[in-house]
Order: sequence, then structure tokens, then C-alpha cells
Amino acid sequence: MNKVFLLVVIVFLGTSVSAELIKDELVDSTLKNLDIAQPEMHTVYNYQNTERLPVRLRIVEKIASEKDVYEGQEVSFKVQTSVYYKGKLVIEKGTIVPARVETLVKSGMNGIPAGMIIGNFRFENIPKGQITDSFEIQGQDRSLWVYPLKWALTFLPPTGSLTNFIKGGHAKLKEDKTIEIYYYPNWI
Repeated sequence: MNKVFLLVVIVFLGTSVSAELIKDELVDSTLKNLDIAQPEMHTVYNYQNTERLPVRLRIVEKIASEKDVYEGQEVSFKVQTSVYYKGKLVIEKGTIVPARVETLVKSGMNGIPAGMIIGNFRFENIPKGQITDSFEIQGQDRSLWVYPLKWALTFLPPTGSLTNFIKGGHAKLKEDKTIEIYYYPNWI
């Protein structure tokens, strides 16, 4: 009995030590050699001054969640109206503003809608900390009528489950839709 117990302890310790060595080797070979940029953090806010100026944008080319859109995809917007602060031109009308699709959620069963988060808006003369971080687009939420329909059909066993196949609406942003992000001139 003692020999079996001793053998189990030795095998257990041997595998845990070897697993630790393998893990350390993987970390050394993959993560330590990467040059990872520190994300820009908002460390200083002036919450007493929440003055903001709207920046109205339109997308240059239509995007939709059901098409070939992927996270990290670059998209371009065009400024619709010039933005002035204290009589000085900050953002000129017609300026092309690059941005990125940061998060993409496909539409789901039971009417759950698709969603896209577009962020990383980059203006030439404005620090990133002074612009709204992101803008969210969401498709049609069909779950508001799918769930009541599901419960209404529950008395017939298989029919309530058929509503699972009703998908939510796609997230779209067309060229004629104006979105609004904000410029905070007093934030650092």
C-alpha cells in the first residue's frame, strides 16, 4: 500500500514539474518576444468641466454585419459639419476620419440582434483622449416578440422550439446615416 502511494506521489510531482517547465518554455518563446504597445489610458479627467462638442460623421462605404466585416477592419468616415471651439476651427467639414471595427457580434437565435462597435477614431490634430471612445450599432431586436410567441406555442411541444430559428436583425451602417461622436476640448 505504501509503495503504491509513494509511486502515485512521485508520478504526480513529476508530471506537475514537467508541465510547469513546458509552460514556462511556451511563455518564454511566445509572449516575451512580442512588442506589445501599452494602450492609451485616460489618467487625468476634469469631471467638473464636461463641455463637449458634437462631431457628425457619415461612413464612406456601407458596412453590414452579414457581409464580409471582421473585427479590426479599417473603415472611413467623413465629417459632415465643421466643429468650432471658441471661434477656432478644430475639425473641418469633409475631413476623412479613419476608424476601426472593434467588436462584431453576429445575430443569434431567438431574435437576438447583431451588433458592431466602431472605435479608435483618429483625428490629425486632436489627442485620442479628447474624442468619444466608440460608437455602437445594433440590429433589430426581434426577441421582444419571439419570446411571447415561444411561450404561446409551448402547449404544442415541438412548435415552441421552432421559434429558436428566428434570428435577430443585422447591424448596418449606410452612407446616408449620420452618427455623432463627441469632442471634449478640456479633457487631457
